[in-house]
Amino acid sequence: MNIAMLSYHTCPLATLGGKDTGGMNVYVRELTRQLGRMGIHVDVFTRSQDEHIPHVLHDLGYGNRVVHVPAGPETPLPKKDLVDYLPQFVEGVNTFAKEKNIRYDIIHSHYWMSGIAAASLSDLWGGTPIIHMFHTLGEMKNRIARSDAEREGEYRINGEKQVLRRADRIVVATLAELTQLRFLYKADASKMVIIPPGVNLEHFYPIPPDEAKMYVGLKPEDRMVLFVGRIEPLKGVDTLIHAMCCLTLKDKSRPVHLAIIGGDPSANPEKMTAEMKRLQALCDELALGQTVVFLGKRDQDKLPYYYSAAEVLVMPSHYESFGMVALEAMACGTPVIASEVGGLAYLVRDGETGFTIPAEEPDKLCEKISWLLNDQELHAQMSAQAAEYARAYAWEKIAAQIVNEYKKLVEQPLAEK
Repeated sequence: MNIAMLSYHTCPLATLGGKDTGGMNVYVRELTRQLGRMGIHVDVFTRSQDEHIPHVLHDLGYGNRVVHVPAGPETPLPKKDLVDYLPQFVEGVNTFAKEKNIRYDIIHSHYWMSGIAAASLSDLWGGTPIIHMFHTLGEMKNRIARSDAEREGEYRINGEKQVLRRADRIVVATLAELTQLRFLYKADASKMVIIPPGVNLEHFYPIPPDEAKMYVGLKPEDRMVLFVGRIEPLKGVDTLIHAMCCLTLKDKSRPVHLAIIGGDPSANPEKMTAEMKRLQALCDELALGQTVVFLGKRDQDKLPYYYSAAEVLVMPSHYESFGMVALEAMACGTPVIASEVGGLAYLVRDGETGFTIPAEEPDKLCEKISWLLNDQELHAQMSAQAAEYARAYAWEKIAAQIVNEYKKLVEQPLAEK
């Protein structure tokens, strides 16, 4: 079986923590690797953003390729500008398929722009079935937007509706996402299947805390709260910073540090994002000094050490379709405190693998962090339960469900497609 995997706006090989890199990159990369282990050939097509990177790479193994397709300037571009280059991207993918003399059985697209490209490719290829995953939804982002700058344009909402009409199957991460698509987009529930993302248990597993702390530069007695993700308003990092201020005032006997992985905290002022500036200014305003450390981007290979060195991972998001970072942390035996929103409300088991709390309530967040830090027995219990719980999300189990959907679409009579 040959799969054309479309990840138009972001490359699965990109370093995490950047403006447009996160759970979706990990999802595409790890699913592709697992499909390779299962003997399924995958070509991942993404827009070329650097002319100095070879257009075809074999970094995902098993003969599977990442194909960087020139479409517009080979530089990073704002998402709103990327729509204009979709026709060039489609042309490039089609040309590659012709040159390699390969016929794809399934088009698996990620994020709405890839879904638009998938429709065009399906038409060119005589009706190749499309399976799609949105990862985030424009309507949901608009619901929690605090300003016009954070709102998604109507072009995205219309694009998402177009993809919903055209795709043969929609993979949703949770029941929450299925419900959102049904009520906000009037989507056809019969097209949807709930399959959560997976986690690579060969990579994410509990590392002894003393060894993990030594690796990341901490002393054995140091205590660290961790955030991993993009630095943008919907991630709620300001709530976590306020909670750390509360924690510092509450317990001065044993200092606790907050490590923030993501973004570029050392960028020049004119290149630094508005949210990074705002968060750094907030730390200064609250006189947190060395309590909060902005670490910037970190390679995926180093994340298990940070997860294992941390006492707790916090995800104070206003919206998450799933929350892969939470799953990775739990696989490393790290309890998670997360906002009770979207996929996080389903993923984190309150009182078992961590805590779920209302979004934007720093006092409650402070209370839960303090509880975990000061109750060693509870922490040990949650740590063990988190690691055990994550095993159900092993990629081999998740990929098997995806392949089952591939087979259904390929075997479906043409008249039904």
